[in-house]
Amino acid sequence: MSVSVPASVLAHHGWAWTEDEESRLSGEIVSISFGNPHMHLELRDQAGTWQVDLAPPSASARAGFVEGVAETGDQAVVTGHRSRDADERAFKAETITVNGKTYDVYPDRPKTLKPGK
Repeated sequence: MSVSVPASVLAHHGWAWTEDEESRLSGEIVSISFGNPHMHLELRDQAGTWQVDLAPPSASARAGFVEGVAETGDQAVVTGHRSRDADERAFKAETITVNGKTYDVYPDRPKTLKPGK
């Protein structure tokens, strides 16, 4: 499955564009892409749809997050960092919990929030 992604989201590499504080989002997966350079999903919560970047496919696969473990329509919880731009509904996820299992796609990054819930 492919997804249209705003150019501003595609330009996000690294973490400089994100807030320092960790956040949690939960909602329904609207679309999911397992392609390079980063896996991506759209997550809809009560306020709208978020563009969520995950790790590159190889790092996500090491965490066990591969095609088939999550699909559109699944409920998911992500922890990570929101965009510093308050007008942008963009998020860089460190963990994703879906179907009762948590995947830590950035295991070497320090975390202050427990995944899931």
